[in-house]
Amino acid sequence: MAAPAPERRTFLGRLPLPERNYLADALRTETVGGVLLLVAAIIALIWANTPLSSSYTAVSDFHIGPASLGLNLSVEHWAADGLLAVFFFVAGIELKRELVAGELRDRRTAALPVIAAVCGMAMPAMVYLLVTAVGGGSTDGWAVPTATDIAFALAVLAVIGTSLPSALRAFLLTLAVVDDLFAILIIAVFFTADLNFAALGGAFAGLALFWLLLRKEVHGWYIYVPLALVVWGLMYNSGVHATIAGVAMGLMLRCTRREGEQHSPGEHIEHLVRPLSAGLAVPLFALFSAGVSIGGDALGQVFTRPETLGVVLGLVVGKTIGIFGGTWLAARFTKAELNPDLAWPDVLALASLAGIGFTVSLLIGELAFEGDATLTEEIKASVLMGSLIAAVLACILLKLRDRTYLALFAEEERDEDLDGIPDVYEQDNPEYHLRMAAIYEAKAAEHRRRAQVAGASRDGGGSPA
Repeated sequence: MAAPAPERRTFLGRLPLPERNYLADALRTETVGGVLLLVAAIIALIWANTPLSSSYTAVSDFHIGPASLGLNLSVEHWAADGLLAVFFFVAGIELKRELVAGELRDRRTAALPVIAAVCGMAMPAMVYLLVTAVGGGSTDGWAVPTATDIAFALAVLAVIGTSLPSALRAFLLTLAVVDDLFAILIIAVFFTADLNFAALGGAFAGLALFWLLLRKEVHGWYIYVPLALVVWGLMYNSGVHATIAGVAMGLMLRCTRREGEQHSPGEHIEHLVRPLSAGLAVPLFALFSAGVSIGGDALGQVFTRPETLGVVLGLVVGKTIGIFGGTWLAARFTKAELNPDLAWPDVLALASLAGIGFTVSLLIGELAFEGDATLTEEIKASVLMGSLIAAVLACILLKLRDRTYLALFAEEERDEDLDGIPDVYEQDNPEYHLRMAAIYEAKAAEHRRRAQVAGASRDGGGSPA
């Protein structure tokens, strides 16, 4: 007896309804946060390139915090090391949820976005290393163009008014989640200073207590928030980047639902914290990190210095080739069939959109060239320029398929029986079809009545004189 043919899966197929609803809620907040992020970046650029630039520098460099605890930091450092810990806390929850309940829970389903994300990080690093090798530049910034900023990407979609189908948005979010995971590993492994083992041990003890309290189902923000602050402070003083504490605590939350639960604890906390992350933490980080000089000399350096050119080409070329090439190869290898409603140019457009590497790229740029203030500023300018070019390229590619996206989005949202569930998810439900039959019968009866009224009116009317 012949062996059964392997099941062919659909790549970028329709999401299950619970996953679609979760995605819609999460991306709605991220889109608003992305617009705020965009506004904050514009304000920073204007502030840093006007006669008020000295005040921008003064505010960014202003130190505050208890020196006795090793936390007398500048406002810029508080934004990068403190507020971004909130962002990475949400990223940790997202990653945990994807691993246990989302697209990454099934190894076969996860293979394609994971391979695409890995290629989308490896290729920009290779492009950067190639450019700096040819130009004789520093290789320290190889990790700068590897990250994708999901909030900024969604802000671009909101600005250009493109309603992507949920499958494309889910793929973009999954790419960003895997991106965040590897960015976290890069920061932890390659940007760890001399270790203070006493502080690191205290941080691990605090994390262990955090985990134990969660397992004992102890409730109360007044317990967890102070503990989280202590863990963060210890992690900062240990030499490991403080945002790692946020990720670790996010990964500890339970993201599976028990019987009778509408939301898991992780989903509930993410729903509460995400607006703080997207609406405050990330925009403030952008405000104090994106304020770089964009004069003629600075822009010229972006395209002439090997380090900065490597970042631009890594984001624009490396990301696009890496994600698109990795996706295509993975689809061929796993025998996944592309959703017939979409095409490979859609994947190419999404790959170019992933070249927007704002938040984490800026953070890694600061860490990679910490001892060189001038090069750090130039790297930031190259991140902004590369992200801008990637955004413009993605806008052009996405707009070419805008009619297709609008039609697919409208079909996903259509709910003719007004039961709160899109019709595409009810095609196997006999009650839905009975409701629709009743709706169409009522419409038919109304049209027959109108036809009779119209006919009677025409027959009763007199001829013109």
